[in-house]
Amino acid sequence: MIARLIDTEHQGITRVIGAWELDGLVVDPGPEPCIDTLLAALGGSPRALLLTHIHLDHSGGAGALVRRFPGLPVYVHQRGAPHLADPSKLLASAGRLYGDMDRLWGDVVPVPEANLRVLKGGEEVEGLSVAYTPGHAGHHVAYLDPTSGDAFVGDVGGVRITEGYVVPPTPPPEFDLEKWNESLDRIESWEPARLCLTHFGAVDDPAPHIARVRSELARLADLARDGDREAFLSAHRAEIAAHADPADRERMELAVPPEHVWLGLERYWKKRGVLE
Repeated sequence: MIARLIDTEHQGITRVIGAWELDGLVVDPGPEPCIDTLLAALGGSPRALLLTHIHLDHSGGAGALVRRFPGLPVYVHQRGAPHLADPSKLLASAGRLYGDMDRLWGDVVPVPEANLRVLKGGEEVEGLSVAYTPGHAGHHVAYLDPTSGDAFVGDVGGVRITEGYVVPPTPPPEFDLEKWNESLDRIESWEPARLCLTHFGAVDDPAPHIARVRSELARLADLARDGDREAFLSAHRAEIAAHADPADRERMELAVPPEHVWLGLERYWKKRGVLE
């Protein structure tokens, strides 16, 4: 069965956050304000949630869905599971980045521990293969449907709103360039037929897309290396403007805010002693 993309219409805008449905399984349901749109498209209850990671644009609605469907299993990496059971630290961290939490993410409620299905990577769950894929976040996983070749890659596959242009989201605190490239190696080893992106849609040519993700990771990391925040943001926004029309620029900045890209790269270089 081929996976189906459901546009959750984040903030009332299309093509920002997409949930993927496969035989009742939902990969990354999106934030709580989007779950009515998700459920209307599903036409029934989900069979299970499979989270690539716990960032609120991907998983913020998980607790609200479990509240509606109390038996709903939620698959998540072992490092992310405690933050679904008690999201207080997650919310505090996100609040420092986003500020207006209620408008963006709505009611983020705990997922009971009984609903959590904890992953390490290397498992087979619900007919899908699981790989541990850090780099964007230390608790990130990807899923492969071996029947169709669809790979659900969360944010490790980057953000592609405009055809042919990709931005890797590099937020603090866990961005790691080397681990991200190793995760791309793992995804390439699957030889997927499609990459199923949360932001946004299906990529039918995985190899060149992954090459673009690697190239952009290297370019952005190099651009941030001298620590000049304003120069970085100016150059990055100019690059987005060169590839996207105004509507897609708005979508891009919702999916991957330029300031967050900078903050993750700055932290990465500070941890390596390149920046003070």
